[in-house]
This record gives sequence, structure tokens and C-alpha cells, in this order.
Amino acid sequence: MLVIIGVVLDRSTPESFAAFEKAAQKVSGCMECHEVTGEFDYIMMLRTKDSESFNRLHAEQLLYLPGVRQIRSFMVLKQVLSTTQFPI
Repeated sequence: MLVIIGVVLDRSTPESFAAFEKAAQKVSGCMECHEVTGEFDYIMMLRTKDSESFNRLHAEQLLYLPGVRQIRSFMVLKQVLSTTQFPI
């Protein structure tokens, strides 16, 4: 199961961003973590076995990431396209 997570931090300081980034690298199943513009500060992409394993990951790891004010999770229902090829 692919889960996309939007993260909003409670403060926009270099220290809070650094603490979050260090902790995010240790989240089980985290494949990508990007600092972004817009509604969220970060977008994370995680792979888990199923919704039950995601619920466990959420309760045991995501809720304890430093400086987090809000987490929004989006479970992918259907992957339409995924590629690593660049159109050159």
C-alpha cells in the first residue's frame, strides 16, 4: 500500500525543519520526503503492507515526529503512472 502524507510543522525555523528531517529519515517504509511549498511543509511517500500496518506506523512513529502540528494521510487507491524515465 502506498500512502502519501502531508505534514505541517508548528514552527518555521531552521531548527524545527532540521529536527523533522532527521527524524523523517528513520520512519519505517518512508521512500521519499520532500520539503514543498503550499498547504504542507513536507510531503512523504510511504509503503506499508496494508491499512492495519499503516495504522500501527501512524500510532508508533508518525505521531511522534518532532515539531508536527498536522498530518494528513492519503491512501493510494490506484496507481495510474509511476516512472523514473525522463523525457529527453
